[in-house]
Amino acid sequence: MLFTMAAWEWLAPRRKLTLKRQWRWSGNIGLVVLNGLLVRLLVPMTTVGAAVYAQTQGWGLLNIVDWPMWLEVAIGILVFDLAIYGQHMLFHAVPLLWRLHMVHHADMDFDVTTGLRFHTFEILLSALIKLAVVIVLGPAAIAVVAFEVMLNATSMFNHSNVSIPLRLDRVLRFLVVTPDMHRVHHSIIRREANSNFGFNLPWWDYLFRTYVPQPKDGHEHLSIGVKELRDEHQTERLTGMLQLPFRSNSKRKP
Repeated sequence: MLFTMAAWEWLAPRRKLTLKRQWRWSGNIGLVVLNGLLVRLLVPMTTVGAAVYAQTQGWGLLNIVDWPMWLEVAIGILVFDLAIYGQHMLFHAVPLLWRLHMVHHADMDFDVTTGLRFHTFEILLSALIKLAVVIVLGPAAIAVVAFEVMLNATSMFNHSNVSIPLRLDRVLRFLVVTPDMHRVHHSIIRREANSNFGFNLPWWDYLFRTYVPQPKDGHEHLSIGVKELRDEHQTERLTGMLQLPFRSNSKRKP
């Protein structure tokens, strides 16, 4: 998916990027590699392993009733997606959590690698939250696998700098979060940054009225990032990203 979206960005870019790709990509991809290694070392069980264990123990709401597999998978994906939407809102609403999530928003350009860059502590917290959802819900392992694949694929899709015809974009927004929809969320304008929280399914933004269809300044003139953070050494270098939540200029309220 990463290579597919990168090729699409090269062939049909939506916006002209302002920063050199060399430093941004090395920082963003370096962060996801570091996160993957640390999660494997520090989190005792994967979500798939937790789902298998929960089913063998009969834990979780879905294990109370014998559901058809297709329905259990559908419920599992919907509940997981709602949980990620709620988690995303929480990381914007709580100042301490925002300092972690701000690393994702501090990227001053918006392309497929933005969908990979999250601070290590945020990734660890997110892994623990998903484990808790698995234990409470008790979904089939295949539902967890399907959701994780969808979440990672759509995160790279909706963070991509790709041009999609506006008419097609309007149709796609009924089914999936599109790049134009999610780009609004990365606006430097706080009201726009606190909208369009969905990563995968767009329905929660419609239901909970957090949907903003277009940025005020249009996509071509939209300023990406966090207003107080415009130093590339802080926002685009791996060491700067890891230190960012602990810097004094990272105290902006979400």
